[in-house]
Amino acid sequence: MSYKDLSVKLDDIINTIIITLDARDPYTYSHSERVAALSVLIATSMDFSEEEIEKIHIAAHLHDIGKIGVPDSVLNKEGKLTKEEIIHLQSHSLIGYNILHKIEIFKEIEIIVLHHHERYDGQGYPNNIKGEDIPIESRIIAVADSFDAITSDRTYRPASSYEYGFYEINKHANDQFCPNVIKYFNQVQGKIEALLETIEKVIIRHTAFVGHEDLIHSRRVL
Repeated sequence: MSYKDLSVKLDDIINTIIITLDARDPYTYSHSERVAALSVLIATSMDFSEEEIEKIHIAAHLHDIGKIGVPDSVLNKEGKLTKEEIIHLQSHSLIGYNILHKIEIFKEIEIIVLHHHERYDGQGYPNNIKGEDIPIESRIIAVADSFDAITSDRTYRPASSYEYGFYEINKHANDQFCPNVIKYFNQVQGKIEALLETIEKVIIRHTAFVGHEDLIHSRRVL
């Protein structure tokens, strides 16, 4: 069969990217699953169309794809990051954009990924845009992303409670987060715990195709 005769499905491309990211950093795989589910829950409560919700779902799954380009020493560091390491970590938004920019079908997704760490007050990255200038999809993912980060175990700290996660998100309305998104986020508060429990059952059954320890970049050269 000629390559010209092959039809590539969008799901296949997304799954390939996610598997690649999973091999690079298994935590990011499970994090992206939860962020995607939370983002869809918020977007659904905001009465987005099915097409818009699917776009948000894809973007949320791929929002951290740029971490493929971040050094292991930064991704897996247990202590406080240095200024240089923070710059390396923050580069993942632009790296993700550049990866997706090469694929025509991700032309709308790439912008959402680029701006998912912008802040409502304009103090975010990489472009310091603010308020309504930030794509609404990016503003939704920002809330879901932060909530999951707060309520998940990380190498440098244990998970906080859902109650504390909601407190922190609401505390930063109008500076870090879009107040309108937070309004709808609060409306689905009662559904979040059950949703994340369901996602966790799926993640537990998941096995990476390639173990992180098998990748040459994570091994000490003798």
